[in-house]
Amino acid sequence: MENTIPEANWNMLKGKIRQQWAKLSDSDMDFFKGNMEEAIGRIQKAYGYSKDEARKEYEKFKNSNSTLFGSETMNPKSSETKPGH
Repeated sequence: MENTIPEANWNMLKGKIRQQWAKLSDSDMDFFKGNMEEAIGRIQKAYGYSKDEARKEYEKFKNSNSTLFGSETMNPKSSETKPGH
């Protein structure tokens, strides 16, 4: 699933990603702007998490920074959308 992060938010979000996951390289961080599954895989590899742990950490991060991610729902296991979207 692709993320659609507004360009205006990308630099701010990139800084927050760097704070959360300092072990990720710049090229790893670029996957947050593109493919969610790949971003989760990069977190998993860098931190030795299981796939479920990496997904939970990603979702927690995404939820706490939802205004920067744009309006698209990025949880592939949920078909819910936010009210008004």
